[in-house]
Amino acid sequence: MTDEPGLPDRPVILAVDDDPDTGARVFAELRRRYGDDYDVRCSDSAADALAVLEQLAGVGRRVAVVLADQWMPGQTGTELLAEVRRLFPLAKRGLLVSWGDWADGPTATAIRDSMLAGGIDYYVLKPWRSPDELFHRTVCEFLHEWSRADPDTPREFSVVAAPWSPRGHEIRDLLTRNGVPHNFYASDSVPGAALLARAGVAADAGPLVVLRDGGVLVDPSNAELARGYGVATEVVGSPRYDVVAVGAGPAGLAAGVLGSAEGLSTLVIEAEAIGGQAGSSSRIRNYLGFARGLAGAELAQRAYQQAWVFGTGFLLMRRVTRLDVGSDGDLLLTLDDGSHVRTGAVVLATGVTYRRLGVPEVEAFTGRGVYYGASPADAAQLAGAHVFVAGGGNSAGQAVVHFSRHARRVTLLVRGTALAESMSAYLREEIAALPNVDVRLGCAVVDAGGTDRLARLRLRDVRGGTAEDVAADALFVLIGAVPHTDWLPRQVARDPYGFVLTGPDLPSGDRAAGWPLDRDPYPLETSLPGVFAVGDVRARSVKRASAAIGEGSVVIQQVYAVLEAARLARVVQGARA
Repeated sequence: MTDEPGLPDRPVILAVDDDPDTGARVFAELRRRYGDDYDVRCSDSAADALAVLEQLAGVGRRVAVVLADQWMPGQTGTELLAEVRRLFPLAKRGLLVSWGDWADGPTATAIRDSMLAGGIDYYVLKPWRSPDELFHRTVCEFLHEWSRADPDTPREFSVVAAPWSPRGHEIRDLLTRNGVPHNFYASDSVPGAALLARAGVAADAGPLVVLRDGGVLVDPSNAELARGYGVATEVVGSPRYDVVAVGAGPAGLAAGVLGSAEGLSTLVIEAEAIGGQAGSSSRIRNYLGFARGLAGAELAQRAYQQAWVFGTGFLLMRRVTRLDVGSDGDLLLTLDDGSHVRTGAVVLATGVTYRRLGVPEVEAFTGRGVYYGASPADAAQLAGAHVFVAGGGNSAGQAVVHFSRHARRVTLLVRGTALAESMSAYLREEIAALPNVDVRLGCAVVDAGGTDRLARLRLRDVRGGTAEDVAADALFVLIGAVPHTDWLPRQVARDPYGFVLTGPDLPSGDRAAGWPLDRDPYPLETSLPGVFAVGDVRARSVKRASAAIGEGSVVIQQVYAVLEAARLARVVQGARA
């Protein structure tokens, strides 16, 4: 039974346990700690809890967290929490277990299987004392994650734009990937129209961004947007750094952390968003140390804050356009605004972008139903939609899982004949367990149609050649990888696909062809001394966030060796003079 039906404006926390003693203890802990801000409820059976949840869904209530004991009569906790996902896709779901229950075979199997299938977010140890901070640690993490995803929670920024505005989508994507909390309101909605009227801005003036202090940005550039949330976008003076990382994906962020931690003056330059491509991942489950997984943007923000605390400088919304070697041996980076940065070493961590489909009819709907990459910012407006995801790698799999919580139907389109060729097993198992997801192998997108936005796709069987037209509300393309290397000088060797060659992968005889030093290149060093490449941009790298972070960390030792050799050379040269 439930404790009370009131508190209609507060998000709900529901605990379900058929044991009177443990159920009362869980409820008491929840109500004591969260009762002022949340509508805390308790049920003593799965059937009662499901009835309560269906009633809450029927009246439009928000449910933040549901905790359920596993072994209850009539329905297990994992079965109940799977129903919670259907009714409240954003709610966090925890399986209540007692201390030591992980040694029980059936309980351990239920936890693992349900997590792999996406049925629960994690297990929660039942409180055995008061206060039980281990219990509250998990609950607080659940509430934090839920509040970041809940569209009705007030946030620092508000964005108003036409529902399918390409620029509006770009702004929301940038804010999401840079970890800036914001609400989105369609310009024709009641709150959106109110914000436009309050700012005195016409609906057709372009996207409106309302800052926390009440300031207003009308159709801002990326640099103006970044300055609005307090990050540097311009070079001041003529700075020189020991090392500059170009790109703030996992590899560049790791180089930023380790560079400053080792006492090097370090700068990270990023053209778009902290986290790079990984920043758009809705949940990374296979990164060491995060048993529940974490969003790519969350991982990136933690790394950014860690680097910043060590003293790393960041320059955002600036693209490096040129790399030269100065007469004094320094490396000179030219930025897209014409400014320059000097450095003793460069770490290339520019990552990759998703390959374009190359179908003109599809490209015409870019930003209006067709998107390259998959930002979590896109999910909220996909309720009731049929979403297609093209790609067969982990990023595509993560997008499918995330969108399945919001969309009516999700179809994964894969040109290959099996997901096992490029997707991790845990994602394949989770996708297979989702009832509203279809996987079509050997399938390609060859045409698209619609008026103001995407309405249909033409799909072709790559083996048989047959084609069919299907209704589509959105297509997210996550295929292949194209490196950001066109701006590099010819001295930096690349493979036929544009990926940067390093260390032992450099062409044989490279030293004779122009390598100026007596030593061999370091393992992550390019054919240009003092320039290194890490992460996805490096040829033959492992395209995983953990591998990129490892390379970004290891490269600093090699950078330090180059800088120390240059310092000693200057000392010797000075002594001779």
